[in-house]
Order: sequence, then structure tokens, then C-alpha cells
Amino acid sequence: MKGALDGIRILDASRVLAGPFCSMILGDLGAEVIKIEHYDLGDETRGWGPPFVNGESAYYLCANRNKQSMTLNLKSEEGKEIFAKLASNSDVVIQNFKSGTLEKMGLGYSQLKANNPGMIMASITGFGSTGPYKDLPGYDYIIQAMSGLMSITGEPDGSPVKVGVAITDVLTGLYTCIGILAALQHRNETGEGQKIDISLLDCQVSSLINVASNYLCSGVIPKRMGNRHPNISPYQVFRTKDGELVIAVGNDQQFKQFAAALGRPELAEMEEFIHNEQRLNNNDKLITICEELLSKKTKVEWKERLDAAGVPNGPINTIAEMFDDPQIKAREMIVEMEHPLIDKLQLTGSPLKLSQTPVAMRRHPPLFGEHTETLLESIGYNSEEIANLKQKSII
Repeated sequence: MKGALDGIRILDASRVLAGPFCSMILGDLGAEVIKIEHYDLGDETRGWGPPFVNGESAYYLCANRNKQSMTLNLKSEEGKEIFAKLASNSDVVIQNFKSGTLEKMGLGYSQLKANNPGMIMASITGFGSTGPYKDLPGYDYIIQAMSGLMSITGEPDGSPVKVGVAITDVLTGLYTCIGILAALQHRNETGEGQKIDISLLDCQVSSLINVASNYLCSGVIPKRMGNRHPNISPYQVFRTKDGELVIAVGNDQQFKQFAAALGRPELAEMEEFIHNEQRLNNNDKLITICEELLSKKTKVEWKERLDAAGVPNGPINTIAEMFDDPQIKAREMIVEMEHPLIDKLQLTGSPLKLSQTPVAMRRHPPLFGEHTETLLESIGYNSEEIANLKQKSII
């Protein structure tokens, strides 16, 4: 069965996470993805670990399935020529070099589109192509700090804390994917390609959603609230008799159901708790009451009772517990792939469940330079020319 993006070719010159994560999603959806790697060092994540599995980095494996790998020396004239040839036959180019780097090589958007007017180029940088920071390098951790995300993450009396995954890179990959799909739709209608300018900082600021809006509307600087929610109560981690449980009461009706499940239905009728605004104003008192009641039963007992009452809740799982959850298994969020070096490679599945064009795991995360010769042959290079390129460290 064809994927939704069958027939679309992606030339991916990005490294690490944001760009590769984006191109992996496009590959899952059926696009052909050519991953360009440094001829000697490869993608940096190939060396990030442990853990390694038979020499392959778990970090690299997480974002590079459904791709072909080609090594290339872009500092050489021959390497630039090869890249330009590949770009002339590609629908999308993804790159995360510092601003202006590809232009200096003669491989910028305005230069490449001369031979491919319908080409779309997505450029991912830390700070974008404009503004006073445009020439600075940007990494996920730095952006989490500068965007304000870390200032609102952590306990009120503790230090700022980063999110446990490279969330800025992930969000940037998703925004880039959205931009590419929009640009492809525009091209379908007009035949015209375009450049997409994506900034990690922009993406993270956009993702502050209600916290940013709270500040813009009130002028009050948000503070760290630990596991509490700034706009809803009760909505946080609670300690039970034997462990912790997240309870998220999203509206007044759910609070009535929650109060009844606690055995204190009258709480929902009290003036100080009757609406969310009142609950926020009297949050400390409400949480003290809830904690006392919740401490009398186990987290399993409370989950069963709250589920029956229709109150959103969930345990704080370890990663192992999460992957063992029957819901995760039912949704096929663990996939197994054949791999030349790893027996029964397991990867995180795709959340995209399309009824007519389902995602497919067609290619294992490629070995370093695994498809270099095949791809060169596809653009007209013969075996003697390929051997010469190897000898000159072009590939």
C-alpha cells in the first residue's frame, strides 16, 4: 500500500535531532529520504552513547528509520556538484547548517532553485535567518533556557529544570514537518517552491501556549509551580497510600465527580470550591483536604475508583512500565524491524494512524554510508568514477 507521501523525495542534510526527526516522519509517511552525512564523521548522534547496540547508537536509531544514507564531502567541489544534482531531482531539501553556510557553498535556496523552481528548502537554525542572534549556534538546552521554559519548570523553591527529553528539537521537527506539508500543498496548486525559515527559539516560544498568554494578558511573570497547573485546580501529582498519581480535574462537572469519588460530595457545593476560579483562589486548602483523603487508599484503588467516576488520572510510570502498558502495545507504539547488525531491532512506533495511507517501516536506520554507491549510480556515476571519489575522500 502506498504511503501518503509516496513519490516525494527528501534530501536531508540535517544532523542530530530536529531535522532528522522531521525527515523520519516524512519517511514514515512514504517519502523517499536521502540522508546526507559527513564523509568521515557522519551524523554526530552516531557517536552519542552509551547505549550502543552492536556499534549502533540508540540515539541515532531513534530518529533515522526509513532513510538511505549517503556520505559526502560538501567542502569539495565534486561534493557540491553531487549535492546540487541530488537537489535538482528532489522535492524538499532539509538542512540545519548555520545561517548562510549553504549560500557560501553555492548551495543555498536561491542558487539551487535555478535548476528546480518547485524545490522546497526547510532551513532549521537556532535563531532563524533574521535578528541579532541569527549567526549564533543554538542547541535544545540553550533554547529551553532562553525561551523561558526552564524558568517555569521545577519546584517553586528549587532551581530551573530542563525537560527530560530534547523537547525543543522535537517540537521544531514537528513544526518543520507541518511547514513542508503546507509548502507541498502550495506547490501542488501553483508549481512554485519556497523557502521555510524555522527557528528553534521561535518554535519553543510558540509552544509556551497558555503560560505565554497568561503573561501577555496580565503582565505577571509566571513562576515555577512544580506539578501544579497555573490555571486549573485540582490538577497535579497526589501522594496515595503507596505511591503517586496524577489527577487532572479539568472542569466543574469533573470536580463534582472527583468529590463524590473521594467520599466528600459536599466539597463541590462549597462556595470556596464550586467553580475553578474559586478552587484556584483557595488551592492550598483544597489540596490539603484532597491529600488527606487520597492517603487512605493505594494508587491502584484510587485509579479504579477515579476511572469509574470519569475523573482523568494516571500513574507516574517508568519508561519500562510505559512500554509494558497494554494500551501502548495495543496502539503498536513499539515496532520491530530487521537490521543487518541488530537482531529484532525495537523502535518507538508512529503516533500517526491513517486509515487509507498507513505509515510503514520500510527501511531500517541506515548504516553509515550504506546507500552511497547506489545513490551515485542513480544520478549517472559509474563504478570507476565512484572509486575515484572514494580515493579523493569525496564520499
